[in-house]
Amino acid sequence: MADTSDFRTGFTMRHKNGLWSISEFQHVKPGKGPAFVRTKLKNIENGKVVEHTFRAGEKVEEVRLERREFQYLYPDGESYVFMNTETYEQLELHADLMGDVPKYIKESDMCSVLLLEEKPLVVEAPITVELAVKETDPGLRGDTAQGGSKPATMESGLVVQVPLFIEEGQIIKIDSRTGKYLGRV
Repeated sequence: MADTSDFRTGFTMRHKNGLWSISEFQHVKPGKGPAFVRTKLKNIENGKVVEHTFRAGEKVEEVRLERREFQYLYPDGESYVFMNTETYEQLELHADLMGDVPKYIKESDMCSVLLLEEKPLVVEAPITVELAVKETDPGLRGDTAQGGSKPATMESGLVVQVPLFIEEGQIIKIDSRTGKYLGRV
C-alpha cells in the first residue's frame, strides 16, 4: 500500500475497480481545512481521463506494471502476433487490446507492451512512425499560398492530412499520438 505522499507522474494504482495512472497531480494545503491532492488520472485499459481529489495521507493500492519491447510480426484473423526479441517467445494479442495501433505499425516494427503480472494490458506504437503513401490526389502546382493539405492513405490504411507536394510512394513520418504529418523521410 502507498499513500498520497508517494504520488508522482506515471504512478499506477487500483482505484474504483480499474487501473489508473497519474498524469498530473498537485498537493494543496489550504489556509483552512485539511490538505488534499488534486489529480488527473488516466485509465490504462481504455484511455479515459478523469479528475479526482484524494485526502492527504489517503491509502491507495500501488500496481507495478512492466513495459517490454516486442516486435510486430503479422496479423492473424482477429489477433496480432508479436515476438519478444530476447527470448523469441511469441505473444498473440486480440484486436481489443490493440486500439488503433495497427494503423500505425507495419511488420517488424517495435512496440511497447504494458504487462501486469505477465498479462498484456495495452500495446503502444512508437511515438513516430514511418509509413509509405499508398494513395493520394496529385498535388496542384503553385497552389501553396495557403499552405493547403490533402488526405493521403498510408500503406497501413491510416488516412493523414499531408501537404500538397506529397506524392504516392513517398515515405513520411507521422506522430502516432496525434495522427499528424511530421515530415518526409
